[in-house]
Amino acid sequence: MRAAERTESLPRADAAARHAPAAAPRARRPVPMIVWQVALGLVIVAAWEGAASAGFVDPFFVSRPTDIAVRIWEWVSTGFVWQHLFVTLQEAFLAFAIGVGLGVVLGVLLARVDFLARLLEPYIHMLNAMPRVILAPILLLWFGLGIWSKVALGVTIVFFIVFFNTFRGVRDIDAVLVDNVRMLGATERQLVRHVLMPSALTWIFSSLQVSVGFAIVGAVVGEYLGASRGIGYLISQAEGVFDTTSVFAGMAVLMAVVVVVDWGVGRVERRLLRWKPDAPVRGRLAA
Repeated sequence: MRAAERTESLPRADAAARHAPAAAPRARRPVPMIVWQVALGLVIVAAWEGAASAGFVDPFFVSRPTDIAVRIWEWVSTGFVWQHLFVTLQEAFLAFAIGVGLGVVLGVLLARVDFLARLLEPYIHMLNAMPRVILAPILLLWFGLGIWSKVALGVTIVFFIVFFNTFRGVRDIDAVLVDNVRMLGATERQLVRHVLMPSALTWIFSSLQVSVGFAIVGAVVGEYLGASRGIGYLISQAEGVFDTTSVFAGMAVLMAVVVVVDWGVGRVERRLLRWKPDAPVRGRLAA
């Protein structure tokens, strides 16, 4: 009797197995974004090389990626580029450090002192609207052809970016939170250190990542207009003899440096903002 029951249950088990839902396939891991970014860059470079080889574009005006890579390798292997790159990075670092320091200090000060903010507002906007390229010859006249004229030009760019972000970040802090901290007996220094600055760090770091590139831009533009060393000087000299390969090689070196420095600033940002649940962990353009 039990054997018969077992034989009758077999067809039922087979039917249940046929009607049972299939096991869900394993979810595929998404392709890392860096892979897509590298792939896009390779496609652009391959299209550029193919267009130059096929004659669709004139290599005299846009060069070739392979020629640019060879020129960069010649610069790196002989050590020719390092002295110029060091000068440009030195100028950019000084401009970045001075511009960030001034921007953060004045941003916090004007955000906390409403009278100064209203008093200086039109002058700050007028100075910010002034094209920086116009200032470059004047700064060269004031500070000479050394590094400080390039540093001054970079400071005029970096300062306003950091200042406006710091000012807005401090002003956007909840007034109730500030009042509660004051009721607990916090001094102005403690308020700035423990409340205002941590709350404004997101705004400040977003400006820092933008300022890195602009500090290098300021240094290169100053070198381009008048210098004896630096990547901007190399580009200027190459343009003077219609050497487009060296022009693009100099720009490629600058772009590589900016990517590395920007990655470092992003790492520092994520480390310092670990305490924030909504700390930015993706690229600036990500939603």
